[in-house]
Amino acid sequence: MTMALHPSILTQTNLFSPAKPKPLSSTSKPLFLRTPCLILRFHSPTPSSSTFSAKPISQISLTTSLRASSPQKYVYPDPIPEFAEAEIRKFRAEVLRKLLKDKDTFGDELDAVVDVCAEIFGEFLHKEYGGPGTLLVEPFTNMLVALNEKRLPGAPLAARASLLWAQNYVDQDWEVWNSKLLIDSSS
Repeated sequence: MTMALHPSILTQTNLFSPAKPKPLSSTSKPLFLRTPCLILRFHSPTPSSSTFSAKPISQISLTTSLRASSPQKYVYPDPIPEFAEAEIRKFRAEVLRKLLKDKDTFGDELDAVVDVCAEIFGEFLHKEYGGPGTLLVEPFTNMLVALNEKRLPGAPLAARASLLWAQNYVDQDWEVWNSKLLIDSSS
């Protein structure tokens, strides 16, 4: 085996001394000099002879071409109408219970507020919700807008309570619903 070093690299590396900081002054930061990196590559032109060669990193060509590939897209499942109906009933009952604590804010309009929220949330569950990762903010902003347009009281409070309930329960309920479907189909 023989080792071949390119003379140009040897002279380059001799020009630089090991890293030494420049003396500190009140206005300057220390300066560190770095030596170029070398990569030794093993070449064997014939089975009986072997050599090493060194090239600076900048002179090494990549033999493997790098290609960009499009990321795989996850396809969410379609909404499940039976799940949507069950979830709307649960949503309506829980949001009503939550908003009853602020009965003074809603007065006699509490049922109307809950109906608007449940209608918008139900439409979202039927048309767009496909499981964890598909809960959007849009239906809750739509609730706020619809409640304000109908001049119903407590629009921000109702929209926020609806959003918080959905964040805490919808994905979890969907997982439970689908695990029951798997159990029922395997029986």
